[in-house]
Amino acid sequence: MDDAARTVNGQARVGSSADRAEPPGNGEKLADWADSRLGLYSLAKANMRKVFPDHWSFMLGEICLYSFLILILTGIYLTLFFEPSGAEVVYHGTYEPLNGIVMTKAYESTLHISFDVRGGLLIRQIHHWAALIFVAGMFVHMMRVFFTGAFRKPREVNWLFGWTLLFLAILTGLTGYSLPDDLLSGTGVRFADGAILSIPIVGSYISMFLFGGEFPGHDIISRFFPIHVLLLPGIMLGLVVAHLILVFYHKHTQYPGPGRDQKSVIGMPFLPVYMAKAGGFFFLVFGVLAIIGGIATINPVWAFGPYRPDLVTTGAQPDWYLGFSEGLIRVMPGWEINAWGHTLELGVFIPFSLFPLFLLAIGVYPFIEAWITGDKREHHILDRPRNTPVRTALGVAWLSIYAVLLIGGGNDVVATHLHLSINSITWFVRISVFVVPVLAFVITKRICLGLQRRDRDKVLHGRETGLIKMLPHGEYVEVHEPLNQESLFVLTQHEQRPPYEIGPLEDANGVRRKVTVTQRVRASLAKGMFGPDTHIPKPTEQEYREITSGDHHH
Repeated sequence: MDDAARTVNGQARVGSSADRAEPPGNGEKLADWADSRLGLYSLAKANMRKVFPDHWSFMLGEICLYSFLILILTGIYLTLFFEPSGAEVVYHGTYEPLNGIVMTKAYESTLHISFDVRGGLLIRQIHHWAALIFVAGMFVHMMRVFFTGAFRKPREVNWLFGWTLLFLAILTGLTGYSLPDDLLSGTGVRFADGAILSIPIVGSYISMFLFGGEFPGHDIISRFFPIHVLLLPGIMLGLVVAHLILVFYHKHTQYPGPGRDQKSVIGMPFLPVYMAKAGGFFFLVFGVLAIIGGIATINPVWAFGPYRPDLVTTGAQPDWYLGFSEGLIRVMPGWEINAWGHTLELGVFIPFSLFPLFLLAIGVYPFIEAWITGDKREHHILDRPRNTPVRTALGVAWLSIYAVLLIGGGNDVVATHLHLSINSITWFVRISVFVVPVLAFVITKRICLGLQRRDRDKVLHGRETGLIKMLPHGEYVEVHEPLNQESLFVLTQHEQRPPYEIGPLEDANGVRRKVTVTQRVRASLAKGMFGPDTHIPKPTEQEYREITSGDHHH
């Protein structure tokens, strides 16, 4: 594919400067000098004309990239004025309601950025909104990759890169959210400290190490600051670069269509078409974030006041991507075990352990599916979610758990706004965590099978036109319009391979084969995910010809 695309499109360089009668310009001299030492031309020729497919869902990854760049730009600006210190001072500044209040230098510098630095509040809000959109973009982007099967070979490593980026983005958001040291962020840090203390044996030691003593200590802000502005962004920047390099190396996935197969890509060249569109989209994302940051207040730290260990804000809520973990802890019964002078807080430790386990399940899924299917081929054509109903149903079930626990994480806000009992909401979430995912799985699978059945009918009978025709014997039928070849290809191009099976338990001589537990588990999972009950058989060529060539097709 790449060689063919370069053969057709790679005609930019007509000849060297030696082939021309006129002397080369200064720009050409500089380009020749750099190319003779760095080999840039051969590298650019191999990659700048690389073809990329076009689809609106591919912009989700671009939104993540551009939000990350905006975070870096706005973060650099904020770093110039923020003072990451837990030392206490008395505030005497522009915001009159807090004058004379004891606070940390971190909170004081945040107020200074918000009220005294030119454009400081706007940059703060753009930074915060960009962080939310960055995580949301990665979340939705990974769901698109999951539902379409874009994580399959050879992109398993790239899936892990994206998964690690999501995990690090959550940690980066937590550390950045805590830096202003206002009452809301301090409550969030206290929540995290309680979760750490629930870890058996080592929890108290980890807490003392992080905070430099008993909570809240004086070191946590100065420690969070380099982690937030240097360590985590540096790792994430490296992962983003590696992620993009692998996208270039493996070529971009594409949706099924005529002329698209595992060896060819239909789309536009990276330069100049894709780069021009990408540049315009970057400024569009930046503009939207600037508008949101200018008109929608977020994290008004002056309204909460400085953090005090003896106070907590009413209706304190974390950013949406941490609401999942807080929901786990809020709805968990307060179980604890007291033995040998020690207390094990199961009501905190179990949810605190489940959160990384949920994320781990997302990270290892591509390898589990590859083991179940035993498919060693490369996949560059995306699946339509309806054609893999069990995978799609699993994704929807996971999203339903997330939505339910997000309600649990905001149970106090839901109770006050909807005038409901907080206990009723808590019990609703406790029951729904087990019931809703099962219902979501069953309903989604049935919907996918129904869509497969509709696709089969479309292929055999065509598209409904709304025209009613009376046959000679008086019967009224609706006229169907045959599908074009492109639509027929899209609806029938997917594979329906038989799932992995153990085979006969006895060989030809009647000797019983040894079947391991792993083989039995793999065969059961393969049957459940890819067995006969998970797909509607595609119409065969013979069925299509019989219907379209006879009187059955109206």
